[in-house]
Amino acid sequence: MVVITRPVGDGAALARRVRAAGGVPLLLPGLSLRGMADAAGMRAAMRQALADELLVFTSPAAVRYAAALAPLRTRATVLAVGRGTAQALRRQGVLAQAPSRQDSEGLLDLPAARDLRGRRVALVGAPGGRGVLRGQLAARGARLRELQVYRRVPPRLDRRHVEAVLALPRSARVLLSSAEALRNLVDLLPASALARLCAAVAVASSARLAQAAREAGFARIVQAESALAADLLAAAARR
Repeated sequence: MVVITRPVGDGAALARRVRAAGGVPLLLPGLSLRGMADAAGMRAAMRQALADELLVFTSPAAVRYAAALAPLRTRATVLAVGRGTAQALRRQGVLAQAPSRQDSEGLLDLPAARDLRGRRVALVGAPGGRGVLRGQLAARGARLRELQVYRRVPPRLDRRHVEAVLALPRSARVLLSSAEALRNLVDLLPASALARLCAAVAVASSARLAQAAREAGFARIVQAESALAADLLAAAARR
């Protein structure tokens, strides 16, 4: 059994891969994603951002929602926070630099992100998060433009979700690639279901997610190479 905690509507492809490998997927979304209300204003802002010198995308969802606003044609240097985000950009015809360390700190270590004095930089993502990129890009002298092209909200979990979690075997793998999604599950699941979830094996996409899983109550944690589906599933297959 493999528990998929990706946002509502985003877990289907991963579920197909689990089935193809002989596993049984359980969709347990930790997030729901929504577009921003002012679509016309966001389209204009996105077109302006594409003329900046440096574009930073924080997630595959940021790429998807940005591309829905305007074609991502740009002469800017483009940075992606991880390989999954870089892949999403590549599907839009954009080549992006991504760090080997799959997080904000890794992106900030890229040469293109170091000296930003006076440079026009667009940060494309969603409200919230840790704010590391926002703070550091501004501290490095960037003329920063933030584009919040989507928002994250808690999912709606119903009785079927809870019953499925209560039936999880201890051998189940729980794929984790978002600390916010994990926090939502901790807040929304009844205590008995949360205890059952945490008795399974957490597959964390980074060291930061592994620590978050530990704090949530998971005792058995495997760290994947990245949040890419192939890396999560490879880690889930470890004994």
